[in-house]
Amino acid sequence: MQTRQISQVSILPALPSRAPRLLMALMIGAALLIAQAPQVDARGAPESFADLAEQFSPAVVNITTSSLVAANTEAGPMVPEGSPFQDFFDDFMKKNGQGGQGDLGPQPPQRSEALGSGFVISADGYIVTNNHVIEGADDIEIDFFNGKRLRAKLVGTDLKTDIALLKVESDAPLPFVSFGDSDVMRVGDWVVAMGNPLGQGFSVSAGIVSARKRELSGTYDDFIQTDAAINRGNSGGPLFNTEGQVVGVNTAILSPNGGSIGIGFSMASNVVSKVVGQLREFGETRRGWLGVRIQDVTPDVAEAMGLADAKGALITDVPDGPAKDAGLLAGDVITSFFGAAVADTRELVRRVADAPIGEAVPVIVQRDGKTETLSIKLGRREEAEAEPVPAATPAPEVPANAEILGLTVAPVNSEIITKLGLPVGSEGLIVMGVDQASEAYAKGLREGDLITEAGQQKVIVLKDLEGRVAEARGAGRKSLLLLVRRDGDPRFVALSID
Repeated sequence: MQTRQISQVSILPALPSRAPRLLMALMIGAALLIAQAPQVDARGAPESFADLAEQFSPAVVNITTSSLVAANTEAGPMVPEGSPFQDFFDDFMKKNGQGGQGDLGPQPPQRSEALGSGFVISADGYIVTNNHVIEGADDIEIDFFNGKRLRAKLVGTDLKTDIALLKVESDAPLPFVSFGDSDVMRVGDWVVAMGNPLGQGFSVSAGIVSARKRELSGTYDDFIQTDAAINRGNSGGPLFNTEGQVVGVNTAILSPNGGSIGIGFSMASNVVSKVVGQLREFGETRRGWLGVRIQDVTPDVAEAMGLADAKGALITDVPDGPAKDAGLLAGDVITSFFGAAVADTRELVRRVADAPIGEAVPVIVQRDGKTETLSIKLGRREEAEAEPVPAATPAPEVPANAEILGLTVAPVNSEIITKLGLPVGSEGLIVMGVDQASEAYAKGLREGDLITEAGQQKVIVLKDLEGRVAEARGAGRKSLLLLVRRDGDPRFVALSID
């Protein structure tokens, strides 16, 4: 519904005949200005989302994953050694064929299940979800809205955006949904989230876009913030606009208790669609790599360098790579990349990632007060980030535990996996203790939690976490996003790194 224009007549008061002509002329002029003001396209709230839910819900799926979990050797009732109740419990356990407290015996591995959401993007069975929904799973089953169940295979994943692509084989074409343009979404626009919250089955929640272009900690973060209810189990589900197009993939929430408090984050569809396209074609991502270290151009830096505007990406270092081969230098300010202006480092990183690998692209820089254009043949970021350890180099010694961000952490080993009943092959840093005066404790981290990612990159040893903290600080971020698992249930926690 459009805002009704106010006519000239409606704002003119009934002036007495003795009113000065000048006053009359001024009021008529004001009326004309108001009458000619542009209309504002203010959309009213939809009467119902029922039609949208009915039309597109068949393409939204529930995802059940399972993995083999090592048995917990400390399972069963436990009593202190020497307790008068010890004999009673031992007898009770033996009668039930479970052995006494001191005679549990070897326990077979068990299967553990986890739930999430996803959505079909093609009639031939490609399904999008979050990587953390299916990570570590050796069996993935898809439950459709009509009750049909199919097994899925993993096509590929992208840890940096937490996106995974699955594939099912179906005898009949599947209902599917399409990606919309997330860049046209405005703060205040209506959105609808669908998924499998808390394992309760198909569910719909509605809200608005609360904010755009949110960054949590990932290099390619472009989150839509929404107050549409997103809970555990909604991960991987679609965020629709009112036209039924997917504008985001529900990924994370900020919450002190693990439940929705109206601050949810969906990875923008314009990021997801590019990742999905590469996973579908190659089974992996292929991002461009320039090979520079950069920082934003602040007003004081711009003034010191004699730049007219505080825009662009300032190069602080040029290691070996495409940029160095093309002649880029530390101190250059990149103002345009591949024909598009560069406002800041975040924009440059994304433009480089989306640029064609192995092809020469034009880059315009400000150097010593002059503008220069260089042609740079981009490399592939995934190859540049790979750092294989030479066979002759011994593995570094890892301390038993160390303290960082208010946490005492240690690398996962087979003993910890067995003790805590973690999935076989688990990797990450186990929380051995939490400073009760720290932000980590205030945000719910506890002893026994498993940190598997930091900055949307895997962490296996303390050096990995320290590196993510350093990268985040180097990028000017104030917090680092951790992916924490407790009893197989993942959640994101942002900790300050100031």
